[in-house]
Amino acid sequence: MHYEGKIYRPWMEAHSLLIQTTLGCSNNQCTFCTMFDDKRFSVRDIEDIFLDIEEARRANPHVESIFLIDGNVMAMRTENLLKVLDKIKLLFPELKNLALYSGFNDFRRKSVSELKEMRSAGLTTAYSGLESGDPIVLQRIKKRMTRENAIEGMEMAREADIRVLASFIFGMGGKERSTDHIVNTTSLLNIMKPDAIAPMALAVQPGSELEKEIARNEFTLPSPLQILEEEKYLLENMDDFDCYYWGDHGNNISSMRGAWPAAREPFLENINKQIAYNPVTEKNVIETFAW
Repeated sequence: MHYEGKIYRPWMEAHSLLIQTTLGCSNNQCTFCTMFDDKRFSVRDIEDIFLDIEEARRANPHVESIFLIDGNVMAMRTENLLKVLDKIKLLFPELKNLALYSGFNDFRRKSVSELKEMRSAGLTTAYSGLESGDPIVLQRIKKRMTRENAIEGMEMAREADIRVLASFIFGMGGKERSTDHIVNTTSLLNIMKPDAIAPMALAVQPGSELEKEIARNEFTLPSPLQILEEEKYLLENMDDFDCYYWGDHGNNISSMRGAWPAAREPFLENINKQIAYNPVTEKNVIETFAW
């Protein structure tokens, strides 16, 4: 296989075969992120993608899950993305899961009929970064997305029967906007009702704009207690829609995952214990590891 630059995939896709389809991220401005700062966004030549798919088939006798990288694969021209999906479907008839990264705005740049074509071609799941539901936080982190954009993108994906996992970040509002961040994020999730969510604790990436903002005292990191209280608010106030809760990212203070809403009570019991007894709550600033 041939990969260029730093490679990322969701932790849920740890056992998936990775096919590099695009390079970098079409936004690549988010203040908290350095995932793709080593390359400019571009789409790989389709013949090179095909060669990788063919090589992957020769090397792997049985593959049930494939994840397309890099960021915002959905930003590809529909015609070419469909060719990639069709090629994978042809060579991997045993495949059960075919997923990719997609911004909510990337859904909006397609038509529902295009998204339905992708679903028919084998696309099952899209991982989409929400980060926050607070308008001020979204603007500050340069997400180039509004609450309304996220709602529209989610509705289009649902109409096309593409499962969406929405990721967001505890602590993204910093110390000052912790409450606004989690209240608005929870309210947005209740409107969108994604198929799965992946909450992660904020991690400061070396070299990121966020790191510079912290150095200039323009952003104050939240405390571990605030992170736990944000998750508690989410658990208490998220509606009872069917969803899978991937709360077991390595940076999360309280690692939990399970089917929602059945998991609400055991998760709340756990988070309350963390708040009451975990000594990390005595620290003033959250300490997490770079991705």
